[in-house]
Amino acid sequence: MRSPEANPAYPAGPAGPANPAGSADAARDALGALRAEVSKAVVGQDAVVTGLVIALLCRGHVLLEGVPGVAKTLLVRTLAAALSLDSKRVQFTPDLMPGDITGSLVYDAKTSEFEFREGPVFTNLLLADEINRTPPKTQAALLEAMEERQVSVEGAAHGLPDPFIVAATQNPVEYEGTYQLPEAQLDRFLLKLTVPLPPREQEIAVLERHALGFDPRDLSHIKAVATAADLAAGRDAVSRVHAGPEVLAYIVDIARATRQSPSLQLGVSPRGSTALLAGARAWAWLSGRGYVTPDDVKALARPALRHRIQLRPEAELEGATADGLIDAILVSVPVPR
Repeated sequence: MRSPEANPAYPAGPAGPANPAGSADAARDALGALRAEVSKAVVGQDAVVTGLVIALLCRGHVLLEGVPGVAKTLLVRTLAAALSLDSKRVQFTPDLMPGDITGSLVYDAKTSEFEFREGPVFTNLLLADEINRTPPKTQAALLEAMEERQVSVEGAAHGLPDPFIVAATQNPVEYEGTYQLPEAQLDRFLLKLTVPLPPREQEIAVLERHALGFDPRDLSHIKAVATAADLAAGRDAVSRVHAGPEVLAYIVDIARATRQSPSLQLGVSPRGSTALLAGARAWAWLSGRGYVTPDDVKALARPALRHRIQLRPEAELEGATADGLIDAILVSVPVPR
């Protein structure tokens, strides 16, 4: 699989011993087949597919950022179909209420009692489309679901299915009528993935498909190449991936460097460090290794940290970006040998 942030400066590292469990090997092969299956509907975006798989393996959530029309919604729907997972989509709007997401109590005239009617959050893969277009009260309704994997209504807790992740999208260029996500909610996302515009050759391939009658609403040609059982086996294998003390110290040094950077007013918290470790372990396992290398950490640094740092206004005026500062920090922090 292609790294979540494909970059020739961040190689995956040398191939090492595969996980000895046969079920884990089969799960890795099945999850590796996702890229080819998703490409039947979405051209390119292999790195984003890998990021979503890493999130599923880590029980984490993903924030997808890209301009309109780069197939963010189609990508998530196709991935769910290829994984044989239930998926629901919620279009976030200014008038969306918390109960529209989580569900609410409904009076049953036959029994003269209130019963809980589940909302769209009760699914495996929730697509929260344009999450920054709804008020903070509704955004906050997702916090418990994202962190606790449950929804509480009138004091009663209702567990969410497993697996469960939120794939939220937002537009990076249009801010009119939007509500900026609070830091507490941004921190709940394991990864922030950028969905880029396709290069010329891939855009031509997109047009060729549409010229031949491709309908993005019809995913009947997508086969289920992996299942929830494969994800469970993969999670078990990822939990056994070894991260040596030198790698743990390297992650901490990166996080501490963000807190000390003069260009940042908010650095990475310990939750960000654990997210980077979790993503690096999952990427190492997908690469066929049972141990984490510094290159695995580098490969996941951008998607795991870019939404957890805040630039100072003067740094933004000078043209600094979150990704650029993360790259600079990776250069400045000594790599363990």
